[in-house]
Amino acid sequence: MPLLKSFRGLRPAAGRESDVVAPPYDVVNRDEAVALVEGRPWSFLHVSRPEIDLPVGTDPYAPEVYAKARANLDRMLAEGVVRQDAHDAFYVYRLTMGEHVQTGLVAAASVQAYDEDRIKKHEFTRPVKEDDRVRQIDALNVQTGPVFLVYRAEQMIDEELARVSRGAPDSVTELTGVKHELWVLDDPDAVARLTRAFDALGSLYVADGHHRSAAASRVRARRKAANSGHTGDEAYNYFLSVVFPHDQMQILDYNRVVRDLGDMDLDTFRGRVAERFLIEQTHAPEKPRQPGQFAMYLPGQWYRLILNREYIPQDDPVGRLDVSLLANNLIEPVLGISDPRRDERIDFVGGIRGLDALQQRVDSADWAVAFALYPTAMEDLMAVADAGEVMPPKSTWFEPKLADGLVSHVLD
Repeated sequence: MPLLKSFRGLRPAAGRESDVVAPPYDVVNRDEAVALVEGRPWSFLHVSRPEIDLPVGTDPYAPEVYAKARANLDRMLAEGVVRQDAHDAFYVYRLTMGEHVQTGLVAAASVQAYDEDRIKKHEFTRPVKEDDRVRQIDALNVQTGPVFLVYRAEQMIDEELARVSRGAPDSVTELTGVKHELWVLDDPDAVARLTRAFDALGSLYVADGHHRSAAASRVRARRKAANSGHTGDEAYNYFLSVVFPHDQMQILDYNRVVRDLGDMDLDTFRGRVAERFLIEQTHAPEKPRQPGQFAMYLPGQWYRLILNREYIPQDDPVGRLDVSLLANNLIEPVLGISDPRRDERIDFVGGIRGLDALQQRVDSADWAVAFALYPTAMEDLMAVADAGEVMPPKSTWFEPKLADGLVSHVLD
């Protein structure tokens, strides 16, 4: 079973890309999705967030939501808005956001390799989110949201992707300031070269999409058990993925806001922080410039925090992450938040929103303090995965985001 294989992609018909392609389902809430589909009846959000077509207040996990997704996809197929390619192919996918460019490969990734940890994870998943993706796949019989994978940059692969993408793309779409370009690669020799090259790699890494890959594993296990003629070649043995070289990744900071200071006043809180951090006022918002440095905002004032080096465990791939350093030296011991996955006193803000978003949260008086972090390095993510460890929640924010609806993977 190859690590990656070509497949017959389900894609927008020629010229319909801008009608269909949409942001990932999990980066927009219901209200944002409703606004985005205004005047866009063929937006893929009607498939990925079908509750927008049902009454306000509908449980997003209700059976009728998944049935609506299926009905909306069937309508798109019937009207010829999307169609499945006639032949197996890889798809070279380029994302351009400002000066940043990354080029990867859309492929079907082996669930067996995922189950055997050759495709490595670095996050826990939440059962309710996994269940949601399982139901979505079963309802559609299609995997619509790609899992974002990373490989250690390999010259032969990088050169092959660059060669293909020198030609005119088969589709170009602009979406929220990001250009999405796609090249269909169906030359058998080139497909075979890339298949062999990926098979020769040691591992791939899940950068984003842990719930989608975990759901694909569950779907495969159930369908394999129900199929007396299982061969391993069935489409359910693979999951939709986009794989990029690690040195082209752009990870932004993933920041924190906390609702209250417990029973402390501001002076007491600052004093507690100063037990482990050098704390300095800054005249303006200032992003952290290096690991172990943080920005903190309290009403009306920004601060620079520098953690005392004695509290940085250099030989611990999880403990030395900035998200761990902040949690272990401030969020938990000072603010009393030990389970950030479930504690409603903490929230997370992607770095794409900037420091102004943190300041606005606190100035609204709904939140008491905000923290900005230095971005997690791709090498640190891979080190955690290689060690078989798990990163704290909300450790990485990748930009640019992949698009939904550009290529989907049919399981029949």
